[in-house]
Amino acid sequence: MRSRREDYSESTRSALVRSAVRLFTERGYAGTSLDEIAKRARVTKGALYHHFSGKQAVFEAAFDEVEAEVKGRLEKILTGSQPPWERALAGLREFIGSCLDPAYQRIALQEAPVVMGWARWREAEDRYSFGLIKQALQDLIDAGEVLAVPVEVTSRLLFGALCSAATEIAHATDQRKVGEEIEDVVVRLLNQVRSAAPGT
Repeated sequence: MRSRREDYSESTRSALVRSAVRLFTERGYAGTSLDEIAKRARVTKGALYHHFSGKQAVFEAAFDEVEAEVKGRLEKILTGSQPPWERALAGLREFIGSCLDPAYQRIALQEAPVVMGWARWREAEDRYSFGLIKQALQDLIDAGEVLAVPVEVTSRLLFGALCSAATEIAHATDQRKVGEEIEDVVVRLLNQVRSAAPGT
């Protein structure tokens, strides 16, 4: 059984991460201080340092929090009961919707490449997103919805395209319009591959 102390420690860390997500979303990394994060979480700065080594560590925990939420929603869709093609389209719409979410957009797309460095950010994005893309593609191939393409290479290409699409949305003046355009283009491309599949 977990001790009361362990429960308290976990709740303190969760409160700090939630506080960090809100503040980094509202003010960005440079505009947020550790004092403000601790104050909003209603804990001491010492308690913050008990859980995190510094501001970047807090940011990376906030990044993990928003990425895990998006991944959870996508996993639920992509492992659902709908046919693979419908799951893939619903997953695409959910991903684009996530790119419009202020927390995901500010923390994962705008701030993280700078704070974490581009290489570490891409590695983290790979950890959260690539497996989902690869499995969705494999499901489409297994169902005969698309041509049997090399899964690893094609998944990498799709992953790169979606990362670029997410960045494009995050930095666009009219983000919703760009999101709709990206969805339309990706669906058109997928339909081209689908129409070439045997039996479709």
